Amino acid sequence: MQDVLLIDKHDTVAVALKPLSAGNPISIDNRELVIAEHIPQGHKIAIRFHAIGDSVFKYGSPIGTATEEIQIGSWVHSHNLKTSLATTKAVLKRSTAAMPEKREPDKHILFDAFERDNGSIGIRNELWIIPTVGCINKAVASLARWGEGEVSEGAWKGIDGVYAWEHPYGCSQLGDDLRHTQAILADLVHHPNAVGVLVVGLGCENNTIASFKQQLGPYDSERVQFLLCQEADDEIAQGKALLARLARRGAACTRVPVEIGRLVVGLKCGGSDGLSGITANPLLGTFSDFLTAAGGTAILTEIPEMFGAEQPMLDRCYDPQVSRKFTDAIDDFKSYFISHGQQVYENPSPGNKDGGITTLEEKSLGCVRKGGTSPIVDVIPYGSRVRKPGLVILEGPGNDMVSSTALAAAGAHIVLFTTGRGTPLGSAVPTIKVSSNSELARRKTGWIDFDAGKGLKSDPLVVFNEFKEFVLAVASGTVKAKHEINGYREIAIFKDGVTL
Repeated sequence: MQDVLLIDKHDTVAVALKPLSAGNPISIDNRELVIAEHIPQGHKIAIRFHAIGDSVFKYGSPIGTATEEIQIGSWVHSHNLKTSLATTKAVLKRSTAAMPEKREPDKHILFDAFERDNGSIGIRNELWIIPTVGCINKAVASLARWGEGEVSEGAWKGIDGVYAWEHPYGCSQLGDDLRHTQAILADLVHHPNAVGVLVVGLGCENNTIASFKQQLGPYDSERVQFLLCQEADDEIAQGKALLARLARRGAACTRVPVEIGRLVVGLKCGGSDGLSGITANPLLGTFSDFLTAAGGTAILTEIPEMFGAEQPMLDRCYDPQVSRKFTDAIDDFKSYFISHGQQVYENPSPGNKDGGITTLEEKSLGCVRKGGTSPIVDVIPYGSRVRKPGLVILEGPGNDMVSSTALAAAGAHIVLFTTGRGTPLGSAVPTIKVSSNSELARRKTGWIDFDAGKGLKSDPLVVFNEFKEFVLAVASGTVKAKHEINGYREIAIFKDGVTL
């Protein structure tokens, strides 16, 4: 394995693929350099001299400005590099992207899924319990535990699991804040990974079942049941009866082969390091391109982690309407930061910096590599579901649980989640954890599903094919993601409003 990597020919820094000591000679860009000081794995090495104020380039784009003279072979990080993002709105030119070629979906690649009555597919056959308000979280958790007992004892054949999506909201909320909660919960009700859904309300909350049904729209009354706790003499007994009815209906469902073009994946990163934009995120980008070329859908979110990478993304927008929606999404999130008195560039996190990421531009340029190179066909608001196949941008924050939940609510059957630092979390749908480095995969076998770090040593095509087969195995139900095995499942909803 080589010691350093030059990502783009225009870059003025390279990335250390392993820890490097002062005095180590390296060969890069047809030149011999000497390392001037210790460089941790994933961190940056100057391969050009930088004067104060010079732009530093990585991924072929500027990632910030030198705050002091940086000599060749020196470590480039927070002590000598700062962000160049300081304005509320970026000046972006209109997209010049060519219209994408129309490709016939690949009908030869199949996986096993559940056909739903409305024409959608699910990759799990679960029962979901959705509370309209946080006051009844413990009641719905009790129902889920009982249902899981029925599944484990073999009483409910064909049901993969019973899960309650607890949250603290649904009351003391107003306006868009309440509508966000209702939209996410309604999207989860419609999610095809759930063969049956029990919606449980208290009775006096802002998010009443009556108002929630308006947000929900048309639904299958056999698949979705409702329980109002204040009107039930025994809400637990009544809830068990409703779950049992849903389980009987779901038991008849079996997997059948379906085309890969019907799969929807969410793309997410969290706890990124300096190798995330080199190994794990490009691996997801390759999978995204493969899936969308086959007629499938990939959803990319984390709008604040596109700050500094807007122009390359804008250049990929399918048409002027998509371009406008993309710039509006960027500007809306920047305005959101400013309205709360926060700087738009207060990112990366301490863990990101420990892993070698210095500025938001650098983080963003690595983050968007999860979306591959395909055209962006749509931009949808937070709490919306995907409307068309291809690469779709979903408005949402960078927070891991909030954005993973938003991806599931938007219709993702699976979330593909890259990480350089590691995280055990799981969302409402199978959440495949992909490590950027092999050391993390070796240490955290209970968290990590796939090691993308092996791409530094192995043929990238071999690694991609292995990853593709793994994703399809999880989709087909023959393999469970680590968080599913661990029982780590939860949701989080974006909060932006007063609490009464």
